Amino acid sequence: MARTRIPDLPAKAPARRGLLRAGWDKTLLVLCIVGLLAAWLTYGALGAAPVGRGPAAAAALPTASSTAPYSSAPAPASAATPGTGKSAVPAAPKRTTPAAVQVPKASAPLRITYPAARIDVAVHPLEPSAGEAASQSIVPPETMDGYWLAPFGVPGAGSTNTTYVVGHSWQGVDAPFNRLSTLAAAGDKLTVHTATGAISYKVDSVTTYVKSTLKDSPVWAVVPNRVVLISCYTGDLWGQNVVVVASPVKAG
Repeated sequence: MARTRIPDLPAKAPARRGLLRAGWDKTLLVLCIVGLLAAWLTYGALGAAPVGRGPAAAAALPTASSTAPYSSAPAPASAATPGTGKSAVPAAPKRTTPAAVQVPKASAPLRITYPAARIDVAVHPLEPSAGEAASQSIVPPETMDGYWLAPFGVPGAGSTNTTYVVGHSWQGVDAPFNRLSTLAAAGDKLTVHTATGAISYKVDSVTTYVKSTLKDSPVWAVVPNRVVLISCYTGDLWGQNVVVVASPVKAG
């Protein structure tokens, strides 16, 4: 096993002196006591300095940045209080905690609504067969619904991978998944409905891939709670796929 290098150890602190020695040390102690008595007598004669005045008191006042560490904007200039000549110190802003993002517990998708692409389809689970897994290709049932690739991720809190939903594009028929090729665009909003609730997504990208290259594309990277819709590209039904990638909408 390779050795682990560590930084140089800190130098040891010098040993402390022991108890006072006779002679010179005792002389220093006497001088210190005399000095303290003199300072105490002077203090009693002159009186204590008023609190809050003079440079020392001003230097001890906290700055605006120290009273409001959560604000990156410069503090506004303080206005003078009429009749006093003193500066009015603005109240420190209240600390606020961002509201937690409420996401339903991870669960299988049941329906997808995508208004901009005029898609509102039921989603069914789909388990690839042994042959499909070996060939790295899959053909969903010939319906107009969507099919969730069950071996991958589910949407919601606790998701561990991307949720993939595939569906057929049809030739000569106005099918829902056809519109991924013609109407889908980055910035669109879509909603995935599950048994535990609905989750809003924003489309990050719409891309076409040659079908033979899709299996090696970044689409299959492990990204929890992402949603990817896949269909045949209507401009080349037999040669290309259209892929829509969407991420959960952040609160605020």
